[in-house]
Amino acid sequence: MTQHVAVTEVFERIADAGPLGAPLGTSTTGPTQTWLEEFTSDSEKGVHTGFWRCEPGVSEWDFADMGEVIHVLRGRMVVTEQGGEPVELGPGDVASFPTGWKGTWEITETLEKFYVML
Repeated sequence: MTQHVAVTEVFERIADAGPLGAPLGTSTTGPTQTWLEEFTSDSEKGVHTGFWRCEPGVSEWDFADMGEVIHVLRGRMVVTEQGGEPVELGPGDVASFPTGWKGTWEITETLEKFYVML
């Protein structure tokens, strides 16, 4: 069965926010509000997709058990892998964080993204 959704409608209906936290991201600048709506999930295959919004802030990320591919829909962020150079991401950009990636995300403008975790 084909699933589809209008992206603008998703972010309009995500009402409940919660603080950013483990298992992946841990805020280093105090409570950071996030919104999440899962789109698809196949636990058997280990693939999850969805939409995520996060307020500005800095957080530490550790993709120890699974990786993530993101498509930035709105907002801006700077990602810096441990030992690497900062990379700025904005609307239309796609980035991959493979299993084992560790580093920081600095969200400079409220970020909305579509993600695939695998």
